[in-house]
Amino acid sequence: MKDEVSDSYVFGYPLVLMDVAREAATGSGPGQAAPNTLRHAQSLPPVGASSPLEPNLDTLTSSGWLDVSSEPVLVTLPDTHGRYMDARALDMWTNVVWSTGAAQTGERVSGLKAQTIAFVPAGWKGTLPARVKRVDVSTRYVWFLARIQTRGGGDLAAVRRLQHGLQVTALSEWDERGARGKAGARGGRGNEPTGATQSGDPAAPGTPSAQVAALDAHGFFDRLAQALEDNPPTADDAHALKILGDIGVHPGDPAQLPSGAKDAAVVKAGLADGRTRAATPPSNLLAGNGWLWVGDDAGNYGPDYSLRAYAAYTSPGLPTTRDEVRARVSQDSDGHALNGANRYTIHFTAKQLPPVRGFWSITAYTTDGALDADAPVRVAFGDRSGARRNRDGSLDVHVSAERPRGGANWVPAPHGDFRLVMRLYAAKPQATDGSWQPPAVERQ
Repeated sequence: MKDEVSDSYVFGYPLVLMDVAREAATGSGPGQAAPNTLRHAQSLPPVGASSPLEPNLDTLTSSGWLDVSSEPVLVTLPDTHGRYMDARALDMWTNVVWSTGAAQTGERVSGLKAQTIAFVPAGWKGTLPARVKRVDVSTRYVWFLARIQTRGGGDLAAVRRLQHGLQVTALSEWDERGARGKAGARGGRGNEPTGATQSGDPAAPGTPSAQVAALDAHGFFDRLAQALEDNPPTADDAHALKILGDIGVHPGDPAQLPSGAKDAAVVKAGLADGRTRAATPPSNLLAGNGWLWVGDDAGNYGPDYSLRAYAAYTSPGLPTTRDEVRARVSQDSDGHALNGANRYTIHFTAKQLPPVRGFWSITAYTTDGALDADAPVRVAFGDRSGARRNRDGSLDVHVSAERPRGGANWVPAPHGDFRLVMRLYAAKPQATDGSWQPPAVERQ
């Protein structure tokens, strides 16, 4: 039974995490927003602010939880007039059901055009407004995120104006002219956050993941059973559902795990094993020069429950690779932990620069995914940061706690152990087909 409990934990972890995150983010309390309402990040995370895991320094994010149980919910995106923006929607199993990346073509991404997307509950047979894209969703809830590129400072005002153009409307509130009804005025100024706790990724995954980690076996599987009722898995997951039934977990019913002393010990051991598996990098991650990243299965995991659980554990809301590739490294080329007491160089040859249709950046975090509270500046270095190339077209990126001589191409690092995250926005296929790898991090 230990293996069945472990397998079931890995299978159900993404749904439980999403359900806890949804509950934490929706409501009328501080830092919360009602369902079918967007909450906008208003600034990049300042020094000393509490932040989500690996906060994004490239973009401001608008985020909301949509409830499509009774009718379609329409999301309108503004014309960004050439500014980079991407958006995605995830079902409760962390699958990306829609994203702007899937529709973008061409060598470069040059903003988005105005558009409206309708997220439609399974089996709905009504009529949508003209020129609205339909996306069918099998779970009751959908997590919607939109990110707008910013350089910070005075540039934030332009991003906020675009955020006001993001609108969420229930179909019944959409008027005949194709505009929003008065009752549907959600997502604008009236729903801006108070305070500065929002960063580029407004959902703070640290809190939900900590809550899930604190659940004992009964708490976890009871939560999973209740969430399954509104958010069923796919037909291909029938075997996983059978295993859940075998250990006493049925959709909508209180979990009835084996309770004898011997069985309880086995269940506890299976839970511990499942937790370890969810946090362990699976063998099918892409790897190169110490960097690890999720390949083409990102956001569309199918029966690969181990990869799905790991992605949810490390990167809640992970996009598809057409939207973003996110690579991490925590060791130098000799296998030693990265540490701010040292200086490092990442040397990109002219043909090794990150392959993107959007842009790319590198950010340093502490080993627990936080920004360094003692750093003199908080920046993500990338191709939009005034990168200075060498005469042969190559690029040397310097990583250190102290600013290097000249200060060019610098990634500020924490003074202790740290990790680097490289983000490729609107990545090209080379980022996941094996023809490109990030260069090693060389200690100087």
